[in-house]
Amino acid sequence: MKNQKIPSYFLIAVSNRENLDLCLNHMMAGFPNSINGAWVFCDVEVGDFVSFLYAAHAYGLYRIRKKVAILNAERAPPWKPLKFRSGRMYYFPFRLLLEPVRDFKESLIRAEFAYVAENLLLRGGYAKTHFQADQTTLQSASQLGRPVGQVPPRSPSLDEYETFTPKFTSDKKRVNMSDTFPFREVILQTLIRKYLSLSDNLSRFLQYMDVMDISPQELEILGEKALPEGHVDILIKERIPIGKAKVVIVEVKVHRAALKDIEQLRQYKDEIGTECVGACLIAEKFSRKVILLKRDIKILKYKLDISKHKTYTFNELLEMLSLEEL
Repeated sequence: MKNQKIPSYFLIAVSNRENLDLCLNHMMAGFPNSINGAWVFCDVEVGDFVSFLYAAHAYGLYRIRKKVAILNAERAPPWKPLKFRSGRMYYFPFRLLLEPVRDFKESLIRAEFAYVAENLLLRGGYAKTHFQADQTTLQSASQLGRPVGQVPPRSPSLDEYETFTPKFTSDKKRVNMSDTFPFREVILQTLIRKYLSLSDNLSRFLQYMDVMDISPQELEILGEKALPEGHVDILIKERIPIGKAKVVIVEVKVHRAALKDIEQLRQYKDEIGTECVGACLIAEKFSRKVILLKRDIKILKYKLDISKHKTYTFNELLEMLSLEEL
């Protein structure tokens, strides 16, 4: 199976001006020892592009040159540990080391950032570590501001720190939030997004969806997209739509899918209208009502033989993942 190897584009939400300055000055993004931190570390890849998102503005365009997860990150610069009232301590083990490509500060009200701005508006705020934008947004960002010449990395040296590969488990007792994290729906969503990003897998998926008039190479697989009715977990759309933008929507459930999930997905489909050429519900199990009343909604079972007695890296989970018809 061959990956299309087309870079994705993400906007990384920054909580305050101090953190924004640290990111810009050190050309580095840091994420906490939480499921959201582990999620973004798995979601983005070396070679992808990012911009920083703060106060309704996008800052710069960067290429990810390296990503590392470091042990004992509470001592690693430039971020200081954060202690909450609950007593829980957060630090920043997940790091993206960045190479600047373009320098700009642009308002999200620009038409070029409409895809992201709509997501934020319908969400009522950031409430996420990062947002994936489409290829049209990346092409626009690649023409904003001015290009940045080659500059030496300004990230503090992390060579002295031992690194780790985050692992996931379905057993709460094995979770330590240092290097082992709970297997949550956002991780499954990212697994399926990356699975479908492989051309062979996407071809089989489109066949099952009866979407035969478009090739996998013409599509991009995007993460969560906000709609007035809620959030579609995965949006598959044409990279360069002409006339109409054909889309396929996918809803993902870790465990059993219920009738309300079918009804929700049908609302999304109706809201998008004629441009929605397919809707699919992916889950581990399905209630009898879902199977009987799915009608215009396709359903697929994901297979992931996770043992409660083991932990798994993201890549191990991706190798195990398969989608099956009932």
